[in-house]
Amino acid sequence: MAGTSHGHTPAAWTGVIISFIGFCVAGVFMVAANPLGFWAGIAVIFAGGLVGLAMKAAGLGMPKESAELVEARARAGRAQTSH
Repeated sequence: MAGTSHGHTPAAWTGVIISFIGFCVAGVFMVAANPLGFWAGIAVIFAGGLVGLAMKAAGLGMPKESAELVEARARAGRAQTSH
């Protein structure tokens, strides 16, 4: 997978960063035995996913590959292994 740019988009980075902050918040409040803060952190985690999806829908994510591109990549892979 080193040849792909999977996940290297503004939508992916933003969603992951927001979710990571949510994990940190939930973890701190879990240790502090504060259920309200814990669930707030869980809400931030889900908000990160929603922000990532919204940014992808706005065109800041990876576009889906066309069938022609997938077939061309498969042909190129077969050509490299046949030599």
